[in-house]
Formats: sequence, structure tokens, C-alpha cells
Amino acid sequence: MVGRSVQLGPPLLAVMRWWSSRGAKASFKRDEEGKLLVERLLVWGRSVVHLFDQGFASAFWLGVLLAFGLRFVLCWRGDYQLFDAQGNRRKAWRIALGKRGWSERIIWGSRRAQWVHASVLALAVTHPDYRDMPLWLVVCRSKGRTPWYLLTAEPITTDEDAWRVVFAYMRRWQIELSWRFDKSELAFQSPRLWRWQERLKLLAMARLSYAFLLQLLAPRYEVLRLWLVRTFCHRTGWHLRRVKLPLYRLRAALSRLWQRYPPCFAALGRPRHGKGRVALT
Repeated sequence: MVGRSVQLGPPLLAVMRWWSSRGAKASFKRDEEGKLLVERLLVWGRSVVHLFDQGFASAFWLGVLLAFGLRFVLCWRGDYQLFDAQGNRRKAWRIALGKRGWSERIIWGSRRAQWVHASVLALAVTHPDYRDMPLWLVVCRSKGRTPWYLLTAEPITTDEDAWRVVFAYMRRWQIELSWRFDKSELAFQSPRLWRWQERLKLLAMARLSYAFLLQLLAPRYEVLRLWLVRTFCHRTGWHLRRVKLPLYRLRAALSRLWQRYPPCFAALGRPRHGKGRVALT
């Protein structure tokens, strides 16, 4: 989970669900994603906006979101068909063809780490399978990049509403970076265990470590975080000094700290002064 703006803090771990496509516990990806949405995420209601990339662009997933009345921003494929405002069935890129943007802005692209000149346009559309559900197709164009076609059920009346949808989808890149950290640093993608229960225990420990590292990125831990990375993982490169969420350096710094000063885990279960407290060393 990530806030709409940088001022709301770093990403936080909300929920994880493990599944496998092999063995006795085999299941299907779409089934697990649907269970995660229904069992865990529906309690949030309309207090959050769900972000989906092009892998979820389908009539089935769109129907699930509309059935539960969730707020969402779905990156739609340009070659998938929709009905425009005149009732013509056309591909998404053809609906926006020849139409100028409502407004233009200079925005910061986190993926390429550079300022880009972009324009935004919003068009009223409907899906062929859900003609009674009004939708909006927000098109964001910038030079040298394939346009974004963002499908949402949020009412859009001004260019500010359209930019709000674009900025919400741009924040998804922070989540993508955190997943890359999981796969490379915490080995979420390749646990070296065969039996299901042992694998779940290992992944649970890795998930706890991941949540702990994300919590350390909060603003109130800035002094502690700077001391850790400067003392136990010092780097002088200019590109590393500009990183605002140093997850990789923070993990390495904690590892070196605990190697130099190993914690005494045996003291955790030892009472102190007969008052039931634990002694930490």
C-alpha cells in the first residue's frame, strides 16, 4: 500500500498470499487473486484506490471490480475494444486518435528519473460486456513513450480529475520497486524448500523482515536510518545519495550491524527483577 503523494510516507506491507502452481497445493493465479480481493481487501471498501497494470486488463477482472463497487485505476490495452460516447465499438487507441489533450504539465517520471512533458485527456466509454456501467478512459501522452490508457469508474469532469488518476497510477512504480527488492534481496521468488509447510515458514520470516524494513523507512526513523547506512553501509556515489528509500543499503547495514554486535536471543525469555519483564542486550 502506498500513499497518493510522497508526503504520505513510504510503501507499507498490507497483505500477502502465497500460492503454487505445482504439487498437492496447486492452484490458479486468477483464483488466488480473486480470493485475496474478496477475503482481505474488500474490508477497505472505497477508502483506497486499487491499481492494476495491463496484466489485469480483461472483462473478467473489470466485472469483479464493478460488481463490488471498488475504486480502481486499470491500465487498459490500446488494442482492446470499448464503446465510445457515440456508441461505436472501437479499439481504445482509435477512440483517442486525433483528440487533443485537455491540459499539459511537466511531471517527474520516477521510472526514468527525468522530467517529461505530458498531456492528459479523458473520454467517456463503456465496456462491451457492461454497457450499463459508465467508465472513463484517461489517456496520458508524453514524448518518446507509449500512451497510457487508464480505465476507471471515477467521475471525471475537469482536467484536475484526470491528472489525479494519472498521478495515482504513477505511484504504482513505488510498489514495483519494492517487489523487485523482495525478489532480489529476500529471495521471495526462489525459496529452496520442497515441502509446503517449511516453505510457508521461511516465507513468513521473509515477510516479517520485509515489513520491518519498510517500517524503518518512515520519517520518524530518519536519524536512525541515516546512522545505519553511513556507519555500516557507507557509499559516496552521487546516485546513491539521491535515493530516498535506501532499502538495499538498509538491509546490508542491519546485516553488518548484527554480525558485529550479535543480539542475545536467549535473554528474551529471561525475566528481570521478578516482574515478568524481559532483559534485552
